[in-house]
Formats: sequence, C-alpha cells, structure tokens
Amino acid sequence: DGVLDEDTVAEGLHKLGRSAPGIEYVYLNLSLSGRELSDINILSRYIHLQKLELSYNKINDLSCVSHMPYLLELSASNNELTTYFGFKPPKNLKEVDFSYNQIPKMQDLSAYQSLTKLLLDFNNIEEIRGLEKCHSLTHLSLSHNRLFAVSGLENLPIRILNLSSNQIEKITGLDSLKTLQKLDLSSNKITSLEGLGGHDLLEMINLEDNQIAELRELECIEDLPLLRVLNLLKNPVQEQTDYWLLTIFMLLQLTELDLKKISVEEKVAAVNKYDPPPEVVAAKDHMTHVMYSMMQPQRIFDSTLPSLDSPYPMLVLVGPVACGKRELTHKICRQFNNFFRYGPCHTTRAAYFGEENRLDYYFVSQEAFDKMVNTGKFIATYKYSGYYYGLGRDTVESIAREGLATCVDLEIEGVRSLKNTYFKPRYILLVPTDKEKYEGHLRRKGLFSRPEIEEAVSRVDMYLKISQDFPGYFDAVVNTDEVDEAFTELSFLVKAYLGLESPAVFDSIRDLNSRAGAVITGTTRSSSVNEFLDSSAKNYPGGISDKLSAQLGSVEEASLQRRFSAARQALSGKAPSASVQLFQR
Repeated sequence: DGVLDEDTVAEGLHKLGRSAPGIEYVYLNLSLSGRELSDINILSRYIHLQKLELSYNKINDLSCVSHMPYLLELSASNNELTTYFGFKPPKNLKEVDFSYNQIPKMQDLSAYQSLTKLLLDFNNIEEIRGLEKCHSLTHLSLSHNRLFAVSGLENLPIRILNLSSNQIEKITGLDSLKTLQKLDLSSNKITSLEGLGGHDLLEMINLEDNQIAELRELECIEDLPLLRVLNLLKNPVQEQTDYWLLTIFMLLQLTELDLKKISVEEKVAAVNKYDPPPEVVAAKDHMTHVMYSMMQPQRIFDSTLPSLDSPYPMLVLVGPVACGKRELTHKICRQFNNFFRYGPCHTTRAAYFGEENRLDYYFVSQEAFDKMVNTGKFIATYKYSGYYYGLGRDTVESIAREGLATCVDLEIEGVRSLKNTYFKPRYILLVPTDKEKYEGHLRRKGLFSRPEIEEAVSRVDMYLKISQDFPGYFDAVVNTDEVDEAFTELSFLVKAYLGLESPAVFDSIRDLNSRAGAVITGTTRSSSVNEFLDSSAKNYPGGISDKLSAQLGSVEEASLQRRFSAARQALSGKAPSASVQLFQR
C-alpha cells in the first residue's frame, strides 16, 4: 500500500557512526530507493539521519524531514513532489536533489543558507527565484524545465550551472557569477555568445543544439583564460568554411572542441593558416616560387651557376622604411660600378614623390604582380604595409649576364624569404639608433600617415632585437643616423668584402671614427670586418655548416663527382651519349 514500516527502514539503514551530539552510536544513512513508497511519516522518529535517499518512489510529502535537524543530504528525485522544500529546514542541509518531480515554481530559500548543491532537473519551473540568501550554493542544475531567461542568480558563488533543455534565447544574468567554472546551456534557442565575457574562471561551456550561426560570436569568449572545453555541436556555425581550424585559432587555450581532443598539430596548423609566424610566411613564399618556377621550361641560369665553386654574389641592404638604405644602395653601386649593379624590386604600391620607374622600383598593378608570381618570375616576394614587393628573377639574371653582382635593398620580410633560396647574399643591417631624429625625418618627408610613421619607428627596435637575439643573422650593422658617415662605414665594409681594403686598414679607420662618434652599432658580434668576411657559416647554418660537420660517404662522394662532371659538360656544351649515360648509371 506504499506505507513505510519499521522492517523496511531496518533494511535501508547503513553506516553506523557517532550521532551529531556525539553521545551515542546510530545509523547515519538511510536508502529507500525504488520501493514505491508514498507515505514515509514513520521517519519522523529517525532524528539522527544525515543522508536520506528516497528516489524512485511515489512520495508527495516530505514533512517528516522537519524532524531531522542533522540531515546533510536529501535525494528525492523521481517522485511526485509538487511542493518545494515543504518542511522545516535542517540547519546544515547541504545537498538536495528534487529532479524528475512536478514542482511548478521555486520558493524563498532564505532559511537554507548552508545549501551547496541543488538539483531541480525535469520539473515545470518557469523562473529562478528565492536563492538570494543561499551564499554557499556552488552547484545549481535546472535542466529540462520551462525557463525563458536567466535571472535571480546575482552574486552567488555558483561554480557549476546547468540550464540545458529550456527555452532560453539570450545569455543574461550571469555577469555577477565571478566563480563560474562549468556552464551547460545546451538545447536552448541561443543565437549569440554575448554575456559570457569576463568569467575568468570559466573552464567548460556546453552550447550543443542551439542556434549560433556566426564565427564572430567566438570573439565574446576568446579572452577567457581558463576555457578548455567548448561544445558547439548541432549549431549552424559548424557549416561555416574552416570552422574547425578557425575556432581553434580564435580559442588557442582549448584542449577539447565538440567532444574531440585538439592535437598540437591542429593548433600549429591553425596558427600557420590564420596568423603564421614570419618564418612560416617566408617558407610558404619560397615554396610558391619554387613550385611555379618548376612549372616553367627549365634552363641553366647565369646567376645560379656562375662557377662550380661559389654561389652568385649578392649584397642586400636591410632596414626600416626611409632609413636611407636605397640612397646608400645607389651610392654603393655608383662607387663600385665595376662590381655591383642595383636590382630594383617590383611593387604594387604607387610611386612616392621623386621615385622613378625602373630606377627605384618596377611599379606594377596587383594583377600584373600576381601573373608574375604564377609564371615563376620571382625569386622572393613579401608583403609590407599592405603592398607586395618582389625580387624578379629576370632582374638578377640581366645583371649576372653582365658579369656583375646584384645589390638590392629589402625589408626584413624580404630577407626571411630570400634566406630560403639558394642564394647566399651578404646582409648588412642599416638602422637608425636615434628614433626621435628618425621620426622627424619621416614627418618631414610628408609621404607617410601617422600610423605608418608609428609602425616604422616601432620596427627599429624589432630590427635591433633580431640582431641581438640571432647573432650572425646580419653580417654587419651600420648606424644610419648620419647618412654620410653610414656611407663611409658601408663603403669600407664593401671594400673589405671585395678584397680592395685589408681588414687592418679598416680597423684603424674604424677606431678613428669611433673616437669621432661614428661607429657601427654593437648590437651584434658580426660588426667587425673579420666577422663580416667570415660570417657565411653563421648566416647559413643549413648550408655550409652542415657540409663542414657532415662527412660524405664513398657513395655520396662518387655521386657528387658525377654531378660535377655532368654540370661541367653541360656548361661546355658537351653531353655524353645516351648509351654512355646508361652504362654509367
């Protein structure tokens, strides 16, 4: 008949221990799950109970709990309750489970200030209310109810909040939940993530089966430092192009997305695609040009094989915009016109005042530039300040055919790209150390906007940092605060490079200039001529250094000799017959 009796109680009692006053031993826990009980008034005599399990019965009255002052945990899920906490509150009641009942609304719980966990899943509740005084509540679950909005949770110490399977359309009322760690809003009607920002302790968000459609909504949660798990399954946003990688990129702190673990390789792929490091950009640029050049008819380039013993000589002057590098490049080419010829780069930007086509740059349209890329016309390209620049293969070839070395000026982005090629240039960093003077120079030119000037000045420190952090990345560093003095320094460097001036003479002149205040900056160890002349091994660790450190085997030496022989024969116009090549192989 559903009435609880003493024998049934005796079967469910367990965990013998001291009573709350500590003066006697009693049973502390009682479990009566799944017994189809409807009347449990007999429990009024069991005043020492601390844990009461009554789930899966037909109970609709819990007034007996009023006589259990020491009760800590109460589970009455899967019953027929229609009243909400219809009993006198035990002083230290901490955990209550009223899931799967018929509770229509929440009442004031001001008397339950020790409550830490409250489960009200699968009821008929339409509004969250009555929790204002529950200053210990850390876990609240109201899934599968009839909630239309989030409210009534102001300043509560909730760490786990489950509001899944309701009718919620907007995320509101969570701003004051500063301790929130896990949030479940799955199976609602949410279209925006606005309202989730500012929760620095939030670790897990479940938004499965909602109506989030735009990837830009992720901006609302990208600043959550501890967010590790995000579930966006069954949302329209999953149909967006590159959803997976872009989500990982925007939320690099994630370890799990849509119930799948995120691998390190996926994070690297996301960063390389949407915000690649400069080295990756340069590597991709190099791969592009190699691929397109291999698609063209093949021939031996004068610049590639001027001899079998040394690479084609190039001099690259590197530095921030308008630091004087192009002026110095032209001066060097005029002074050493028997050795160097200036190689203008192609660019998609418009000419500045005073610049001439073919003299300073080849000014081309974006369409023409892209066509040159697709036909393998470039050795290296890079993007700076929204415009593209490229060192043309034909430019270098035309200079090489005259028996001269190429001298070019590049930004650091171009240097990174060029270092991936088979060329082995000497790189000289031209950098102003007086940033105020440099900024004034940029303003006086009248060619740059304020943001462009600020970016150019900030790049001075970037150049110096590269020189300091990667000794040997540049073969020498020259201060361009005074262009005339910089040219003197540069010309002596080039003379020493060409063997026209002994290092000892240069060192003595440098000492004089040092006393006069004109010195090469000490930002790298390669600022002296001796290091400038011997810096190739540091500059190209993947080339010369590997050859010096790795000993070739007999088979490799024989293969290398055969390739050298074939190259000599090709250059001299003598090629062995097909039968000879066959027997040699």
